[in-house]
Amino acid sequence: MVTNNPTTNNDNGLIWSQFPSSRLLVEISLWSADFTRFAEEIKRVDSYADLYHIDVSDGHFVPGFLFFADLVAALRPLTKKPFHVHFMTTDPLNHVEDFIAAGADIITVHAENGPKAPAALDAARRAGVATGLALGLDVIPESIEPLLELVNLVLVMGTPMGVKGVKPSSFVYDRVHKIKSMVLKAGLEEQIKVFADGGIRDYTVPKLRGAGADGVIAGSLAFKSTDLDETFSWLHKLEVDPGAF
Repeated sequence: MVTNNPTTNNDNGLIWSQFPSSRLLVEISLWSADFTRFAEEIKRVDSYADLYHIDVSDGHFVPGFLFFADLVAALRPLTKKPFHVHFMTTDPLNHVEDFIAAGADIITVHAENGPKAPAALDAARRAGVATGLALGLDVIPESIEPLLELVNLVLVMGTPMGVKGVKPSSFVYDRVHKIKSMVLKAGLEEQIKVFADGGIRDYTVPKLRGAGADGVIAGSLAFKSTDLDETFSWLHKLEVDPGAF
């Protein structure tokens, strides 16, 4: 396997060198797009997106099915922005090669995959793409510490996986802070960014950013915005609580 974009590999967090380090990064989730108008939807938000978030589920790890590799390949020519593919699957290693071939720039797997997670991360790293580790609400943040060296991104879930429109857990802010503190303690802040996913609303993002989130996964917050200039100007001005670290 070879990466489709060698400028976004995982060496020393190289993927992050293309983004501003001083503001909140915003991934736009294609799960919230109008599926009948993908090309138009991407064109409307493309200048605002730092990355695109693509959820993949197999109907086993979480209920329901989401994006498949052929669809990702069809979307790839519509934008030059990086694709972050988030596997909510039972056997992520089985899908790594297909999604990298389809255009993935970051592959994220779940800590809940247990011993299957390192193998999938290693396969993605060897293929030259960046890697991420997601943790659901039941995962103890400290438990992922041994895997930090393998990743460029930690995705902190604030709601149950595979479900939209749910209010985030009140504990998500503390979880974001703990993960960011672990990254800083390990001296990996140039390599690893901490993103929050699930329940991303106008009333949650300021607290997530304040807790140390480097980025958020915005779905309806982006696609349902009536003024993208205003929405993203606001997002980009949010700051980390100076007393948090």
